[in-house]
This record gives sequence, structure tokens and C-alpha cells, in this order.
Amino acid sequence: MDDGRPPKEQSARPNSRRYDASTKFLERAERVIPLGSQTFSKSKTQLPIGAAPLFVERGEGPYVFDLDGNRYIDFVCSLGAITMGHGDPDVMAAVQKQLQSGVVFSLAHPLETYVAEKIVDMIPCAEKVRFGKNGSDATSGCIRVARGFTRRDRIAMCGYHGWQDWSIGTTARDLGIPKATKDLTHTFPYDDLDALKKLLDSHPGEFAAIIMEPVAFTNPQPGYHAAVMELAHKAGALFVFDEVVTGFRFKEGSSQARFGVTPDLCALGKGMANGFPISVVAGRDEVMRLMEEVFFSFTMGGEAISLAAADAVLTKIKTHNTLDTIATNGTRLLDGFRARIATHGLSDVIACNGDPSWSVITIKDLPGLSQWELKTLWIQETARRGVLNIGIHFIGASHTAAVIDEALAVYDEVLGVVKQAVDAGSVADLLECEPLKPLFRVRT
Repeated sequence: MDDGRPPKEQSARPNSRRYDASTKFLERAERVIPLGSQTFSKSKTQLPIGAAPLFVERGEGPYVFDLDGNRYIDFVCSLGAITMGHGDPDVMAAVQKQLQSGVVFSLAHPLETYVAEKIVDMIPCAEKVRFGKNGSDATSGCIRVARGFTRRDRIAMCGYHGWQDWSIGTTARDLGIPKATKDLTHTFPYDDLDALKKLLDSHPGEFAAIIMEPVAFTNPQPGYHAAVMELAHKAGALFVFDEVVTGFRFKEGSSQARFGVTPDLCALGKGMANGFPISVVAGRDEVMRLMEEVFFSFTMGGEAISLAAADAVLTKIKTHNTLDTIATNGTRLLDGFRARIATHGLSDVIACNGDPSWSVITIKDLPGLSQWELKTLWIQETARRGVLNIGIHFIGASHTAAVIDEALAVYDEVLGVVKQAVDAGSVADLLECEPLKPLFRVRT
């Protein structure tokens, strides 16, 4: 089986047969599925057709295998949902055991309580818990509860909070969303207290909540989150942390623990069940009691397979030091990548920032050469060599030091190709496909 890496002398020459099955299957998928995928970020909007895989057939530890049998180190990790590694044996054992008893039932299952107790023990703001299935369920549950608690309508938000109308209506992907809904949500820039204060003052007494992703790939000014919470409470609004990505991924377990700030509510999701669908609204008792009145109810909200997976993941986090492992190997990748960027003389073009567990690659526009052309080249060349990377690193417990070193060797080669493009001021002789285009931008 192809391990995903061609001979070193091979550069960006057409290699369409490498992705022949993926490319052909896209034609079939698009006949019945818009974009051929259920998720924008897993579709051809993020991966160049003919120059990268488009469909994954299976995963194993830190690797995934595409329809053509090529193996890749997986740094996408299902957009951060895989934290232990594909097919983690402890998680799969818990899932298989629960399968023998059933999946979803006519009454609540004890696992709902067991997992809720673990979350209350691990997350600072969590005094009570409710379960959803997607991150968008959780963030929207937070907003509905905040509106119910404050009896107000307006929302101030920073970052990406899911596909629901109140959130995605602030982006260019707002087709189908009523103007009345869009008008009630206002965005503010990260780490800019003056801008947030000005926003709150523009509609005094009208904001129900400030919701934000606590991390935006740069370190905020000291005390920033505490100051945002103070502004929220002064305005009579609730303070909400969207920890769908950061929860159970950061070494401390959550941004709340890291920054020493306890919000009124938080949303959790991706990191807690190693890919099984589950999310959480958690918060202080006084607010969460409204969940007895606010309608937040799902047929699959207490689905036991995902709860069993979450129970296994949360147990493993506490007993196996997996977050320490993720932090250590994520730091190895960050430090090694940054050193190689400098060695190739690309520090003014490429950067990698963020937490060791979740970092993002940023590329600058150059005269005559856009960041999207260079990003497409990056994806093309890393995929050719067996690394799946769409400009972001999600590190899991299965990304061992050896796996990281394998990826860094690939990055060293690919940075050389990027340097060729930068020096030439063009990707015309290197790119095998049309450049990607931005989906939308929300983190500022």
C-alpha cells in the first residue's frame, strides 16, 4: 500500500492517478449531495480537486486512508473531534459494550448522569449539564438560555459558533437567514476591549449575552477575558465561552482553567467523545435551572453510544495524562515547524500560531501571489507526501513523537517548494489545480 510519500526528487508534476478514485467518486457524490459532502470544511471548497484526496475510507490511530489506498498523517482529525486517535481501543471497547445493551431508549439512561457528573467535576463553570449532538446545538442552547434568563434579544459574538441563524447570519454565508434575525447579532474583534464597550454602549440594556471563542491563535492582553466578563455583567448580559474546540483539548482541560475565568455558561463538544456525536451546554445552577422551561430537547440527546464514548474519553483524560501527551507532541510540532520556516527564509510569509493542541498556519499575500494560491500549493504538496493538512493542526494522543518527526520531514520538503514559488512570484509552474477560494472569515 502507498504510504503517501513519493521519491524525494519528485516535485509538483501532475499526479492525477494518485487521486483517481476520489475524483471519480466526487462526480457520483455530487449527483445526490450538494458539494458531495455534509460539511463545508470537508468538501472541495477546502481541498483542491485532483491535487488532494476528497474522500476518506478508514482511520487508524494518527492516520487516515483515502479511496485510492494512500495513507496520510491526519492533522484535520475530523475538524478537531478526534483527540485519542482513530479507533482508540479504550473508546471502542466502551462503545462495543454499550452496543450490547442498546443505543437509544424510551427513558433516560444512567450514562447521562455519569457523564454529567464527570463534566461537573472537570469544567469550572459546570454546575448542571445538558447534552446535544453538535457544537451548534450547544452554542445555540447557551444563547436561548441567556435570552430566557435576561429577557433580552441582542447577542455580541467573537469567533465561529456554528451554523444556526443567529451566528452564521453574521458571515457571507447568510443566504436564507431573515434580516430581523441577523440584526440581533453583533460581532466584535478579539482582544479589543474598547470596541466591545462601544458596541455594548450602542444598545444599552439590550444584550442578552456575550459569546466568544476564548482563543484566537494569538495571546490576548493579560486579564482580557476577565475584563470581557466584567463588561458583560455590567451590561446585564451573561458571559458565554464557546469551548466546543478547546474543551478537553487544552492541557488544563478548558480555557476557563487556563485563564482563571469562570463564565456563566459554556458550550463543549468536539474533544469529548473521540468522534462520536455529542455536545454540552454547561453552566451555573441559577441559569441552567431555566433548562426546565427553555425548550432544548432531542430524541437523540441521551443517545447512549456517544455517552459511552464520552465516558471513556473523560476517564482516559484523567487516568492516562493524555492532555499532557497532546501538549508535549504539539509543542514538538510547533517548534520544529517554526524552525524549518526560518531555515527556508519564509518567516515573513508563513507562520504557525496557537496552542500546541490546536494551531493554525497563516500565509500572507505577496505581490502577484495570493495566500490562497500558496495555501493550495501547500495542501497539494503535503498531501502528495502523505500529510493531510488544510492549514490547521489538531493534535491527538496518537500523534507520537515519531509521527510528528515524520510530518516535519515532509514539511521541510514542502517549504522548499513554497520557497520556489515565492522566489518566482508565481505558482504557475507548480500548481496542478485551480486555487482555492475563501469559505468565509470569522476569527478576527
